[in-house]
Amino acid sequence: MSKHKEKEVENELVNENATHEGEQTQTNSESNSNAELQELKAKNAELNDKYLRLYSEFDNFRKRTAKEKIELIQSGGEDVFKSFLPVIDDFERAIKSNAETTDINTINEGIKLIFNKFKNTLHQKGLTEMKAVGEPFDTDLHEAITNIPAPSEDLKGKVVEELEKGYLLNGKVIRFAKVVIGN
Repeated sequence: MSKHKEKEVENELVNENATHEGEQTQTNSESNSNAELQELKAKNAELNDKYLRLYSEFDNFRKRTAKEKIELIQSGGEDVFKSFLPVIDDFERAIKSNAETTDINTINEGIKLIFNKFKNTLHQKGLTEMKAVGEPFDTDLHEAITNIPAPSEDLKGKVVEELEKGYLLNGKVIRFAKVVIGN
């Protein structure tokens, strides 16, 4: 063979090897891409699964707390109502006793005892009366019904008369005192 022919054969072999190596490199990069794609798909599926589980847990928590809140609201006053039952029993006994008694003083004394028991029960549950007469007028506590000339100079701008008592429940106003203010 001539040198020129040998050179051509050698070049063909080199080109063929390069093509074969390029195909292998392309095949290797394709298999690497497929492996990476599969890995990313697996991570995506795992993250979706975690998200769905977390969402389900949160939804269950939300439903459970809503249910507990409804139950608390429905049975929240149970304690208060139970504390009023003895007062109701006392009223029933007083009504029965009043049918047999003619002494008005005994009836009045019984009503006062029941009233005091009722007030004590309310006080134990956090209900307190506001002191209004003689206090400076405060719009956060009092509702002014009318103004009258002050009986004395020191009662100007102060509560002169209380028409309806105001009440606080654990420090929060639940009913404003209806008052008359001195000018």
